[in-house]
Amino acid sequence: MIFKKKIKAVHIDTLIGPFSKVSGDVYYGGGLQIEGTVEGNVVARCEDKCVLVVGKPGVVEGEIRGPYIVIGGTVHGDVHASESIELKEGARVSGDIHYNSLEMAAGAEVNGRLVHQHSPNIVETE
Repeated sequence: MIFKKKIKAVHIDTLIGPFSKVSGDVYYGGGLQIEGTVEGNVVARCEDKCVLVVGKPGVVEGEIRGPYIVIGGTVHGDVHASESIELKEGARVSGDIHYNSLEMAAGAEVNGRLVHQHSPNIVETE
């Protein structure tokens, strides 16, 4: 599986720090980095420029939805990446991953299904 579009530079607008805990859904635009814990869904409010980074100490207990997602921490819930997802070494996902493009490092763990979804912008011909 190949990462079709690498994100050159990630601009983080919001940080949930390592000693922070958020209970409830989080809606974001731009760049969001989670180093603490989120008990709720994490949902992007943009079409294509949003980036979510779940850092190594980060934990999300809920569903994740966004165009570009990078996971290095732990997720307990389904992940929906409309563009691409990167699972770094040490990533732990307990749930299904729906993706258009996937990059998975050695040492990442997925306990669920990997479901490929075609991008709506790609036209297939026979």
